[in-house]
Amino acid sequence: MVGDRLKALDGLRGLAACGIAFVYHPLLEFDLAVMARASVPVTWLKEWGWTVVDLFFLISGYIFAHVYLSRGGIRRADMADFAVARIARLYPLHLLMLLTTAMVFAGATNNTWPAFVAHLFMMQAFVGEVSHTFDGPSWSISVEIVCYAVFVLAAVRGDRALRLVTGGAIVVALVHFAVQGRGGGPWVGDGVPRGLLGFFLGQVLWRRRADLARVPTALLVLGLALGLCVDIGGVSSLLPVSLLAWPCALCLALRMPALASRPLLWLGDRSYAVYLIHFPILLAFAPSIAAARSGWGGAAVTLLYAALVLFVSDLAYRLYEMPARDAVRSAWRRLQGATAGAAREPA
Repeated sequence: MVGDRLKALDGLRGLAACGIAFVYHPLLEFDLAVMARASVPVTWLKEWGWTVVDLFFLISGYIFAHVYLSRGGIRRADMADFAVARIARLYPLHLLMLLTTAMVFAGATNNTWPAFVAHLFMMQAFVGEVSHTFDGPSWSISVEIVCYAVFVLAAVRGDRALRLVTGGAIVVALVHFAVQGRGGGPWVGDGVPRGLLGFFLGQVLWRRRADLARVPTALLVLGLALGLCVDIGGVSSLLPVSLLAWPCALCLALRMPALASRPLLWLGDRSYAVYLIHFPILLAFAPSIAAARSGWGGAAVTLLYAALVLFVSDLAYRLYEMPARDAVRSAWRRLQGATAGAAREPA
């Protein structure tokens, strides 16, 4: 039914958050021998795990199209509701983690007042190296907000305008990577192009969902493998990952009932908390992780770190994130009611 939760994509998002939190960042920060000797997928995550964020962008674009376009789009009168819903979803936990990291890592060299202000207004992805201060992974939230703004400003002008903006956003992103011409990554300045490419490609996938549903599963698996493995030389290999691998992964996820299982839905619900909470905990575990880089000791410390992240993320989700989201929305409804009541009063 239109408007139903896309449970499989929530499960996929949960797994993606775990890939960043429990594999990529530990490997990136500490080069854990116990993990580095693992399978090819883990080795790939060490080198290219940062592109999992682009899967987040793709999932967001698909879900936004599913939620808003399937019910006829967005009216101008709905823009304020849209903005409040996005603030209620993203800002409370972001603010909590900003204040937490500001207190815990107050002595860090890069955690300056200008950086704090940039984070406070969710602009950290656009101010030089600020994206690597305080709760570093939160840089992608800034990019998400840009995508939301472009989406809603186009959507209120009708479907034709949104289609034009969708195509334009994808073209602009592709031109950026073609002109940039750098391999490897991630690179400073790529955030917005990455977000636009993923988010609006997700919109395209939703519009073509009926056609994509007829693509053989084997072909999607092949596309996923090729997108992850192909090396296009001097140009960023982000392109085959974002244009081929992650779209195929999303389409495959929609065919996998296991991703909608209760454990993965639990994880999907807490994916935002896992994404924002894991990095400060990882830094706090730095001495223990560095002292037990290999063998069973390294595995035990890593598992303890993962268990703690999941535990704290669950608490944050149930006791803070959801109540704060509901409180913001309730306050907005009360404000709307008070405004409507004042407008009805006689002069």
